[in-house]
This record gives sequence, C-alpha cells and structure tokens, in this order.
Amino acid sequence: MTATGARSPAADNPPPELVARFREALGRLWPEGGKLGLAVSGGPDSMAMLLFAEAAIPGQFDVATVDHGLRPESADECAMVAQVCAERGIACEILRVQVREGNLQMSARDARYSALGGWAGMRELTAIATAHHADDQAETLLMRLNRGSGVAGLAGVRERSWLYELGVDVAVIRPLLSFRRRDLEQLVNASGMDVARDPSNLDDHFDRVRIRKALAEAGWLNPLAISRSASHLAEADEALEHMTNAAVRDYVMRHHDRVECVPLPDRAIAFRVVERVIKWLGGTARGGDIGRLLDRLERCEGGNVGGVHAIVKGAWGEAEAPTWVFRPEAPRRTS
Repeated sequence: MTATGARSPAADNPPPELVARFREALGRLWPEGGKLGLAVSGGPDSMAMLLFAEAAIPGQFDVATVDHGLRPESADECAMVAQVCAERGIACEILRVQVREGNLQMSARDARYSALGGWAGMRELTAIATAHHADDQAETLLMRLNRGSGVAGLAGVRERSWLYELGVDVAVIRPLLSFRRRDLEQLVNASGMDVARDPSNLDDHFDRVRIRKALAEAGWLNPLAISRSASHLAEADEALEHMTNAAVRDYVMRHHDRVECVPLPDRAIAFRVVERVIKWLGGTARGGDIGRLLDRLERCEGGNVGGVHAIVKGAWGEAEAPTWVFRPEAPRRTS
C-alpha cells in the first residue's frame, strides 16, 4: 500500500468535465436508479471511481472491498478502503472470500463476483459498478487476439452485463470504459488519497502485464480506439447470440438422454450452437476443441470433446440431411 500524501480539496472536487462524463455513463448504464454498489479494491482506478461517485451521486451508493486472502497485504488494503469510506460517511463492507485451486485469476474473479452479488442482494442495490477502464479493455482485446479468440472473446468486458452463472442476480456496469488509466491516476494523485499497489501488476509471468508493457511502448496505438472496437464487437456478438437463439429453436431437438441437431448452414452460428449443446450436457470445452469437433461433424465423423460424445446419423447425399447426436460421454472404467 502506498500513501500519496495528505488529502486536498481536489479529493472532493474532481474536474467537472470528468464528473459529467461519469454521470452520463451512469445514466446510460444504470437506468434503474436506486442505490449503486461500488466494487473498490483500493487501487488507483477504483479509488478514482469512488471520487467520481462521491461527486456525481452523493448518498446513492455503498462500497464493498473484497479480501481474497492471496497476499499478506490484502487485509490492510481492505482496511484502508474502509477507513477512507468511514472518513466520508460512506457505508463500506469488507467481503472475505476463499479462492479455489486451479486457474488463480479466474477463481479469484468468480469468488469476487459471487461475494459482490450476495452483498448487493442484502443491501438491495440495483447494480454493481467496477472500475474497468479503456486501457483494461484494450489489453484484453490484444491479449485475446494473440490467443486466436472469436467474436465473443474479442468483445472484452461489456459496459453492462449479468453474471447469472455465478449467482449474481444484479447488473454489473463499467462506467469508466471511456477513461484512460493515466487520467484516473492523475485524479487520485491530486486528491492525496492512499492507494493500494498490487505487485502482480508488474509480474511479467502474466500475459496481461506483458501486453500492458508492449502497449505502453507502442505510442501509435490508441487504447480508447481499441476499446471502441471492443464495443463494436460486443454489438456483433449480441447479434450473433440472437441468431443462435433462433437456430436452436429451428435446428435443435432436446431429449432426456441426448441432443440432436440438423447441420446448420452458417459455421459461426453452428459453432455457437455446438458450444451451447456441450454446456447443456454438462461439458466444458475450449474454442479450438469445439472448432475441431465441428470440422469432424461437417465431414460426418464423430468425436469426444469436454465430456460430450458426438456421432453423426446419416450422410450427405442421402434423402435426408445427416443429424448430429450429442450425449454425455460414458464414464471411464477404472481397474
């Protein structure tokens, strides 16, 4: 945790033009009104969001800070956020979570949002705001481009989303996606607030950190423009989802022990339908594995992916089109 000096009047008076941008984003992303929940980690980005909320919607928000217990400093950082809020008369709750083993970053994210969703329900909040900004979005897009992601992955984080799969029955909004990291840093530095500095943000073992450094060195790249591209891809992803819903209705038949699907004419929609079928049957698979299974199905061959077994009934050139049949993969025998 790094102290940035004594509090100054700027703490209560961020630049009016920035406050106006923040208020406009809230009006667009949070039409429900009521009371907003801020997810504040103590880092510069989320502390800047706290300052904006204090100026734009005083008395209309609560704060939560999540202690993942992954670093010795995390308890002190959460206590710092709680102290800052107490000084301003803002309700703040420290949420302590357990992070399961496996993909540490993904597990921490899931635990964080699950805890925030429960907190929002208890406090009767109508939305949760996180401090993702334009640089975060640009880093996500470039990182996923480097992994060969499809449209859904390249859409990055949405300005507004729902996390039902994590039990979060409340909207999650990102009102800072039009703000640059440097602007948020300058605002917090001018305020004299204490902020937390996560050392993992400097660790080159993480893809995001390497992308962040490469982006900083490429001055000709504009994170705001890249972030806008992610927003356009999000709109395209939503359109594809509507088409997928229609394709499921027209081409897919669900039975108690299997799912049958007539081959679809559009590969992008077929990919999404197969992905959805695998999830229905309790499987999980990466995009590349789904793509390879789709290749086999289009050749009238079967295969196993993510705990799901697929076969093809019939063949091209026969009186009726072939049918793809999906079932949960049979348990493997152990000796």
